Amino acid sequence: VQLQASGGGLVQPGGSLRLSCAASGSTLDYYAVGWFRRTPGKEREGVSCIDSGHETFYADSVKGRFTISKDNAKNIVYLQMNSLRPEDTAVYYCAATGILTEGGWGNPHEYTYWGQGTLVTVSS
Repeated sequence: VQLQASGGGLVQPGGSLRLSCAASGSTLDYYAVGWFRRTPGKEREGVSCIDSGHETFYADSVKGRFTISKDNAKNIVYLQMNSLRPEDTAVYYCAATGILTEGGWGNPHEYTYWGQGTLVTVSS
């Protein structure tokens, strides 16, 4: 599976962005897809995940502001980010796995396939 993340950019606090994770080489129907973010000096942080059954998971820091969804027809996973804050500034990565253990969605080691990052900057 090859993953291509896109949609990052510069946005003011309170604004919105939609990130896309486009897959090729295989359908995402049977994969869990997660979004992670990394800031300098910090470990990758799990932001959200949608599993093969379309169950969704969110980090506490983004609950109520971010929404993950999957378009099976287009083979794309989206991360809609609203009410963005400066602390959301990071490089965002999408990742996929065919096997996700219970409670493991936020562990980057659970994921086999990774896309390149897309930079999100929240600043006035």
